[in-house]
Amino acid sequence: MRFASALCVLLSFALPGSAGEFSVGFGEVDVTPEVGKKPVYIAGFGQNRKATKVHDPITARAVVMGDGDEKIAFVSVDVIGLFLPSVERIREKVTGFKYVLVSATHNHEGPDTLGLWGPTPIQTGIDADYQKKLETGCADAIRAADKARTPATVRIGKASDPDLLLDNRKPVVKHDELVVLQFREPKTNKSLGVLVQWNCHPESLDSRNTEISADFIHYTVKHLRESHKCPVAYFTGTVGGLMTTLKLPIKDEKGKELADGTFEKTERYGRLVAALADKALKDAAPVKLTPFTARTQELLVPVENAVYRLGWSLGTLDRTMYAWEGTPTPKKFTATKDVTKPVAVKTEVGYLKLGELEIAAIPGEIYPELVLGKVQNPADPGADFPDAPIEPAIYEQLKGKHRMLIGLANDELGYFIPKRQWDDKAPFCYGLKKSQYGEMNSVGPEAAPIICGTFKELVKGK
Repeated sequence: MRFASALCVLLSFALPGSAGEFSVGFGEVDVTPEVGKKPVYIAGFGQNRKATKVHDPITARAVVMGDGDEKIAFVSVDVIGLFLPSVERIREKVTGFKYVLVSATHNHEGPDTLGLWGPTPIQTGIDADYQKKLETGCADAIRAADKARTPATVRIGKASDPDLLLDNRKPVVKHDELVVLQFREPKTNKSLGVLVQWNCHPESLDSRNTEISADFIHYTVKHLRESHKCPVAYFTGTVGGLMTTLKLPIKDEKGKELADGTFEKTERYGRLVAALADKALKDAAPVKLTPFTARTQELLVPVENAVYRLGWSLGTLDRTMYAWEGTPTPKKFTATKDVTKPVAVKTEVGYLKLGELEIAAIPGEIYPELVLGKVQNPADPGADFPDAPIEPAIYEQLKGKHRMLIGLANDELGYFIPKRQWDDKAPFCYGLKKSQYGEMNSVGPEAAPIICGTFKELVKGK
């Protein structure tokens, strides 16, 4: 049996740095569900996909950074996503932090943690006991990382490879930049840990797989841990659009193309991502990550998706709904159970400035167009809202020397689609006979304008 506290990887037992000194620690906790006693529903494709065995572990990986006595925490776990209420419970378990970011890798081969992939569309796939284990494991990983903090220097590297991503929705826009941070012991230059951020759906194993796995991330982390002999934390970035490996040609060392849904392709892809991280590290440069600035904004996003509204009314999606009165930041958030009227969900957008590095914390799967400033203009005539204003691009707001985006940060609201690319009604864009994939997993067309607009104001400090 695997328990959340069974595995803790600590950098060292050194005391945190003195006032004004940068320090870092890594923590890791195994949160793999037990398969066999009761059903474990695998998330990410269809309902009633039951796990038959464990192939590789589901892990919560944390990084805690300190500026003297001030500290911030990042934790990412190998699951499909976590709703804000889960994040809030994790935050309640840890104290003394300026900011705690909780993310998920968006893994499609781990247990259902949102409720959408149970035995039927109207039955949750969440196991309450496992959810508690997962939340406790995330908090334990943060505490382990905090205890492991030791003085460090930092390097940052970036590398791009458009051939490692497939965008399966028109227009084709890829966010193919990988960002990596390497922390080193000041005197010996020994690697203390690596944080890597990449933009791709962990779904290489496809819908036919019934073995619990972290998908390609397991192999990316494994390779980097072995080559750098230190802990590694992986964070997901821009995955909307859809950034995927499915149908992406990946060949083995001998040139043979590997099939979707196989561990051979999954491992190969994971190692290719690790190789891209190594390339980024080869040209990495010193970076200063202090002082810390952290700003967050709670807000409402209207839920227009009929399936989501039904799920919340049936209890399949377990979170509070709020009355939607047309403004994301009302003076009062009024809870409601009446989904026959306009309703919204409470979420959180975050902006971090860690010295020379700016980070956008986005609560879902944002489209690359919205990050890179590549929203289609003019809009396709078949779009539902062709005259909608173009949203302020996330990266255009970040003026610092370095930047990074962490997706599924502190919530999972599905896809954030540029409003002028929303395409749910005929005639469809690009002369297609049916709508493209995306809208069915979005709360609605107003999500992108609200999220991007809120982030713009957050960067300004308003």
